[in-house]
Amino acid sequence: MTTKTAPAAVSRFPHALRLPGGTSLTLRLMGAGDRDEVLQFAQSLPAQDTLFLRMDIADPLVVEEWIKNIAAGRTTTVLAYDGKSLAGFASLHHNEVRWTRHIGEIRTIVGSGYRNMRLGVRLAQEIFAVGKEIGLQKITANMTVEQAGARAAFERIGFRPEAVLCDYVIDGEGRTHDMLIMSYDIDGFNDD
Repeated sequence: MTTKTAPAAVSRFPHALRLPGGTSLTLRLMGAGDRDEVLQFAQSLPAQDTLFLRMDIADPLVVEEWIKNIAAGRTTTVLAYDGKSLAGFASLHHNEVRWTRHIGEIRTIVGSGYRNMRLGVRLAQEIFAVGKEIGLQKITANMTVEQAGARAAFERIGFRPEAVLCDYVIDGEGRTHDMLIMSYDIDGFNDD
């Protein structure tokens, strides 16, 4: 199994994406030249949107590490652009740890002006296809149980709840929240 982005995945980008309602976006893979645009996007997000992210993507050092992971083949990120503005992204994170090298984790975030347009679902589908192309066997997505929109988006593409970890994440006010782990086994993937 390879952990680099598959050539087929790379060759599909950039490409156009048309959302319901007629909005057209361009999808492309993230690289080192996107650092400042990603930082600007992250810093424009409402605090509640970034509350449960694993990393502070508004921190330049974190984004630089993210770019290093892309260069090393541990992360693939698809960026969605509306003209020159970043509308959202989806990332696939995986590593070569021996016992979990067959698993990837999807993370998505969509700018507030692009909510309720199914951009999150479409980005998740795009990055899911990358996971399949690079040979992953299982894809996961983590969220708090309160994030009903995120859960619905992943359920639309076939993810199912796998586990709930009680009091697993903590917010800025010190309140704990249960984390929902959803997963999809690639062997059962259907493009319909």
